[in-house]
Amino acid sequence: MSKYSRSIMDLQSVFKAAGFLLLVIIGIPGNIFILLQFTYIRLLEKKLLPANALLITLAVANLLIIFSRIIPQSFNALGVEDLLNDSECKLTILTFRVSRAMSICVTSLLSCYQCILIAPSTRVWLYIKQKVAHNVLVIIIILWFVNFCMYPYSFLNSHARRNFTTSPYTLHLVYCDFDFLTYTSYMVNGSFYALRDFIFVGLMALASSYIVYKLISHGKSVKGMRSSDKTQSRTVEQKASRAVILLVALYALLFGLDNSMWIYTLTLTNVSRNMSEIRIFLASSYSAFSPIVIIITNPKLQKRFLYCNNNKPLPRLGSDSKRYVYSISN
Repeated sequence: MSKYSRSIMDLQSVFKAAGFLLLVIIGIPGNIFILLQFTYIRLLEKKLLPANALLITLAVANLLIIFSRIIPQSFNALGVEDLLNDSECKLTILTFRVSRAMSICVTSLLSCYQCILIAPSTRVWLYIKQKVAHNVLVIIIILWFVNFCMYPYSFLNSHARRNFTTSPYTLHLVYCDFDFLTYTSYMVNGSFYALRDFIFVGLMALASSYIVYKLISHGKSVKGMRSSDKTQSRTVEQKASRAVILLVALYALLFGLDNSMWIYTLTLTNVSRNMSEIRIFLASSYSAFSPIVIIITNPKLQKRFLYCNNNKPLPRLGSDSKRYVYSISN
């Protein structure tokens, strides 16, 4: 290997390590902040809103993604070899895939729940609102169970990387190899997971579009109101619209690129390590960046962050905070 080629590889390793370490530095504090703050709200107010329970679940899933995929990837980029054995590979791959599935399912459920909240107050919608609100924890448990049951193949056919020949349908994931063994298995599994992701992203996009439609309709209906009321309504509308647009754009960008690359790899007989690493980065980025969007667009988290920084007593949120839709996950 020439000196120039070695320099190029060293530079690539530095960029990979910096990218994954950035996700760790952003993702762990952001998700822990959300987890601790909503736990504090639960202790302070003696209750937890369904949307906040979903946000806690999302933060837990994001942290599991960071610990099971991003941190091992960071060690690998820094030159650490043979970090995981067979059992640890099976555990980390299963944890990553289930947590990633939970991340997209819970985010989609958040947007659908917000859509239900602002739906017309008819008998049917009121019944749906009550049922969903009272059974959020049951829905979360079902999602964990279903996503766990979807990945037995990942657990059975993953192992630590070794110096022996694998089938052409093998994904090289950091310290582990995930061997699909046959082309049929490779295509069926890949197409199924990509289809599931597109369905949940589509549900979130539809729900978010309905939220924007309702907000625009509300904005038109308050044109004859007083200037102060109109300003308040406009501010609320802008906050909600910004939350919807940011989350939908983040999903469309990261998961869209990830699944596009996954579909492309289905046409290849041997997927390169660089291709897998790019997909890992895209698939893991949401777990680091979504807390930023949630904190920026969630008034409860903003207030607690500001009051903690100013060392002021934390006020209880009054009933007025529930009158409007502040964000996609209020």
